[in-house]
Formats: sequence, C-alpha cells, structure tokens
Amino acid sequence: MHLLPFALVLFAGHLSAEHLSAGQAGYGPKPSLPAPKPAETKKFSTVGQWPAGATPKAPQGFVVQRFAGDLVSPRWIYVLPNGDILVAEASTKPKPPEKPEDKIKQDLLRQAGNIRPSADRITLLRDANKDGVVDSRSTFCEGLNQPFGMLLINDRFYVANTDGVVQFSYTTGQTKLEGSGKKILDLPAGGYNNHWTRNLVASADGTKIYVSVGSASNVAENGIAEEHRRANILEINPDGSGERIFASGLRNPNGMDWQPGTKTLWTVVNERDNLGDELVPDYLTSVREGGFYGWPYSYFGKHVDARLKEQRPDLVSKAIVPDYGLGSHTASLGMVFYKADAFPQKYRGGVFIGQHGSWNRSQYSGYKVVFVPFRNGGPVNPAEDFLTGFLADPNTGRTNGRPVGVAVDAAGALLVADDTGGVIWRVAAK
Repeated sequence: MHLLPFALVLFAGHLSAEHLSAGQAGYGPKPSLPAPKPAETKKFSTVGQWPAGATPKAPQGFVVQRFAGDLVSPRWIYVLPNGDILVAEASTKPKPPEKPEDKIKQDLLRQAGNIRPSADRITLLRDANKDGVVDSRSTFCEGLNQPFGMLLINDRFYVANTDGVVQFSYTTGQTKLEGSGKKILDLPAGGYNNHWTRNLVASADGTKIYVSVGSASNVAENGIAEEHRRANILEINPDGSGERIFASGLRNPNGMDWQPGTKTLWTVVNERDNLGDELVPDYLTSVREGGFYGWPYSYFGKHVDARLKEQRPDLVSKAIVPDYGLGSHTASLGMVFYKADAFPQKYRGGVFIGQHGSWNRSQYSGYKVVFVPFRNGGPVNPAEDFLTGFLADPNTGRTNGRPVGVAVDAAGALLVADDTGGVIWRVAAK
C-alpha cells in the first residue's frame, strides 16, 4: 500500500509536454516569474519498482539498456580514461528530530526514497567486451562519508565526501584504491534537505579544482553565519591549498562541466522553496569568476526575497541573472555537455540534465532527464524531455526510479544514475 502524498496548499500549473517552451513558467533563457505566494507545500512521491523488463523511455532512434543494477542509491557517475565507470553510492542520512513535524517529514522523505541507508562507497563497473552491459564490478573505495563528486588528475584520484575532499594514489586499470586516502580539504558537512552533496571538476590543465557546496538552509533562516563557505563554488589547488570563493550566491550547485571549445564553467543549481509552485526555477548557468548569483537575498537576478529580515541591496545590485530556467522544484542535479559524436548532430554541444523530482510543489515536476540545446555559445529553446518514465503515476506520485547523475561513456552513450531504482541506465543511438 502506498501512502498518498499530501499538500498543505495548492497552486496551478503543471509542465508535462515533451517539448518545453519559454512561454511556460520557469523554463528558458527568460523564464516568466509570477508574483511570490509564500506558503509551505509538501507533496512527496513514493518509491516503486521498475516492472520486469521495463526501462525509461528515450526518443525514437535511441535504445535504453540496463547497464548495471542492484546498486544502493547510485548518485553520481565518473568515467575513467580507460573506460571504467565509477558510481558513488550514497544517500541522505536522517537527523535526530527536534520537533514532531521533523519526524513526519523524515518519514515522508523515506517514503520518497530521499532518506535510505547510505552505502558510502564507490563501485567500479567494467564493460570489457563493449556490449553495453557490465561484465565485472568491484568495490573501488568504501568507508567514505556520503561520497558524491569524483575526479582524476594524473595519478591522483579525488573523492568529495560531504565533510571534505580526500586524495588517493591511482594507477590505470586499478580496481580498488589502497589505504584511507589523505584529506586535503575540510568542508562544512550536511546541509538543508539534500544539500550534503559536494561535486568536483578540474581545470583543463589540472592546476585547479572546483568544489560545489550547497547551503545549510532554505533562505538563511538560521542566520547568515551558518552559511560560511556554503552556497559557493570554491577553487583550490590539487593539494588542497589556496582556497578561494570562485562564485557565490548559488543556493545548491551540483552538476558542473566545461563548455566544449571554451574555458567557461557551467553548473545546475537548485533554487529556494516556499514561494509558490512556479517560484523559484532551478537553473543552468555559466559561472563567472567572482560572480554573485543572488542567494539568499534575491533570485533570478534582482528579484528580492522579502522573507529575509536583513537585506543586502549592495549585493542584490550585483546579482547575475542565470542563463536558463529549468522549472521550479525540479531538483536539477546532474549535468553534462555532450562532447561525443555518436548522437545525432542536434545533441552535440548541448547539455543533458538529470532532474531528481519535486517534493514541494502541488503537482509533480522533474523526474526525468532533459536536453537543453546550445547555439551561438548559449542555451536556447526548446528544451526537450529526453528520458522519461521515472514517474509512474502522476496522481499518487509513485515512482519507478529517480534520475540524478549523467555522464557520457567512451562510446558516446549517455549513462544515467537512477538512485531509487538502483540502476545505471545506458542510452545509445541505434
């Protein structure tokens, strides 16, 4: 029996079309932003299972395979140069409830699959005969603390735990890391809801590492001091030294990737809650060095959030407008530029985004992988639903799975981490 989700307040609006247009609220280079309607909405999905033989649905001309299964909350994917696939398996850990409503919310988050036992490991998947199905798997690293981002620079392998970055020695073809690694950077652990994830990406020359850190709150309701070193993308040297804030005001940045042919970093960001169904859109944006993106004082540029007691008009005046709205409360987490040539031309240079799905919107949003095309160096409409079927029943919120990380393998196929389904899906052109 599935528990029915509940909503404390209902708002109009639902985005389910295959093609999303700029005219629909929350999507596109210039998304429409309605007036805020402050209220708390909770509508959690429920965890189901993929029916036997079923897969997510991709557009015509693509085939979807179950690349690997029986994983425990696979969140993030990293492709090693030799073609091995690494999967970070981790999940939200419950906190001791402080109020009765905290326990109710945690129970609902368990029902949605947001809180599960955390495997705290990285698994290596190897497809030796290149048939699109894993031939062997091994535990690459374990005993971690909610690992997410992974990175290889020369012979050093990095893992972003929720509380810091750890460095290991690595040899090509290695199936298990040796030792416990060296912690090169401490980070503030945990965060608001699922803001425990920390991601990593390196500069092209390997001389800098960029670390994403989400906020500890929705809109700094516990004070701005709690947000020290949070809601930022940090820059460090490969030995952990030289930390500085590369960009700030990013409420919960997750996926990061470099735009092909440029030196421009892009990220996807989860925006704030409780301003209505269509506020505030999650977004995809280029990241400017030293740029401020509004959180918590404003959103989508200079739209002031009136809920804050202490305002900062000096910072709001500098707030950068994000490049592309991705719909409100979609939990857009994964992102990767398509830099291969196995897919049709229209996908090349564009971005695939894994949307984990809403919990605070009166009608469900997200629960799919979307594609955003790029032209003339920037994202354009229309975005397209690329991989769907994760939300099995939009009325009760029953899910087959929930997508998070996306990556492109050595053959140019798209890999998708389905954390509640426990699956890595592989989407290849026929």
